[in-house]
Amino acid sequence: MISTKEKDGPFDVIIVSGDAYVDHPSFGTAVIARVLESKGYSVGIIAQPDWRSKTDFMKLGKPGLYFGITAGNMDSMVANYTPLKKPREYDAYTRDGIIGKRPDMATIVYCNRLRECFKDVPLVIGGIEASLRRLAHYDYWKNSVRKSLLFDAKADVLVYGMGEHAVVELAKFYEDHTKKDTPLGIMNTCVKLKTAPEGHIVIPSFGEVEHDKKKFCEAFVLYSKNQKIAQQHTDWFLVQYPMHVMDEKEIDAVYDLPYSRKEGYHEKIPAFMTTRFSVVTHRGCFGNCSFCALALHQGKIIQSRSERSIIEEIQKITKLEGYRGTIDDMGGPSADMYGMDCSTPCGNDCISCEKRKKDRAKLISLLTVAKKVPDVRNVFVSSGIRYDLAMESPEYIRKIVRDHVPGRIKVAPEHVSGKVLSLMKKPTIDCYEKFLSFVSEIDTTTEILPYFMAAHPGCDIREMRELMAFVEKHGEAEQCQLFTPTPMTRSTCMYWTGMVPETGEEIYVPYTYHEKKLQKAMMVPSQNEDRLKELDFDTGM
Repeated sequence: MISTKEKDGPFDVIIVSGDAYVDHPSFGTAVIARVLESKGYSVGIIAQPDWRSKTDFMKLGKPGLYFGITAGNMDSMVANYTPLKKPREYDAYTRDGIIGKRPDMATIVYCNRLRECFKDVPLVIGGIEASLRRLAHYDYWKNSVRKSLLFDAKADVLVYGMGEHAVVELAKFYEDHTKKDTPLGIMNTCVKLKTAPEGHIVIPSFGEVEHDKKKFCEAFVLYSKNQKIAQQHTDWFLVQYPMHVMDEKEIDAVYDLPYSRKEGYHEKIPAFMTTRFSVVTHRGCFGNCSFCALALHQGKIIQSRSERSIIEEIQKITKLEGYRGTIDDMGGPSADMYGMDCSTPCGNDCISCEKRKKDRAKLISLLTVAKKVPDVRNVFVSSGIRYDLAMESPEYIRKIVRDHVPGRIKVAPEHVSGKVLSLMKKPTIDCYEKFLSFVSEIDTTTEILPYFMAAHPGCDIREMRELMAFVEKHGEAEQCQLFTPTPMTRSTCMYWTGMVPETGEEIYVPYTYHEKKLQKAMMVPSQNEDRLKELDFDTGM
């Protein structure tokens, strides 16, 4: 529980979260609470309430302004189920990793409970579950198209993306308005209106995309290129306002807040154990990978912190209990994009943009200064790097390999087939092999940890044989995941429709569990001989 004052009245905002509470900047609930606190609002937090009754939801009473509801740092369906829809046995955001502490579709469940308890309080939903379900979307677990979560949860406002700006503006709004009033024009929000505002792109309606896969593709193309969106849901329009982009001063202010960097429990939170001595350097990713939701959530524009802010956070970490001299990770969605902030953002592809910054002087300087902080022996870059971009700066790669590798470099070639890589919007495998060669020239002992993906749209057994031959040549893959169709991504659009959204070209999609299991087993054949025989696969190349 956090408050800016002695509790002599109701909290201004109460946050209900599907995660256990950790006061650390890697946890969204803590960030939102600290930002509101810094603006003078009192905040109460209900972490992982028992949704089977009203009791936990009523413990802090009725907030003065609104309830903020989030499923947590992950979509609750991704947190609860594997790509084959089997219940998971572990939840990294729960005490001791215990599963079953958050319900399926947690945002909807929490909103329903709160409506039972408090009928006249505004409900503001946010977090990645709300963000990636803000429009009509394909739901893999129901195998159907669902309405915007704003309608399904019967909430008043949906905050998408990184919500620091929006939650403060909403607090200001509800200081002077009631639940009956709709906040208009607040960036990073979606609301329900009877008509589409002027200047908003009207994309195919829920009724159209629910049954027409070509309309679903059309909607995807429109919302992926535009931010001012309206989509009709029966008698209402879901209206999305543009995304707020933080400047350096704003993002520094968020990370400079007085996080205790501690858990509030006797038990351990696994996700915290992997992030407690790590530092986020920036937000956003312009990699534009088809299967990744980051650009839809954090945005494509890089928002970098200042060197001053990052170094001060490292200095705080060195004073923490349990610190042993190592910053476990200093990075972001793609570690090598730090400093690539754009002064003239547009809707074009950043990878091929001639105006994009290509030198890594700012990042190299940051790494050098960070390693000189007193009581710091190691500063590791454990986040993945975009190897095609990294190759633009040989000096950066040398710096990483020689000084900042915790034994291995994480990269994500994902596949080797040109066809599949094109659908994924990933660089060719030649680029990856050049990267391998260059790293080997610098240090033959440095290991590369590649991530590969099976069962992506467009990938059939022939493509998997290509990948199988590649990993056998370079050493069997240690990290292989099955493609999971998460809401709103380009890959999910291809999975549901069987088409390339921009062209309408029909593609093969591995839908059956049998083939998905087979493709994953092919990645590490020596460990899956029985599985491959069971699946009637001939391992001969």
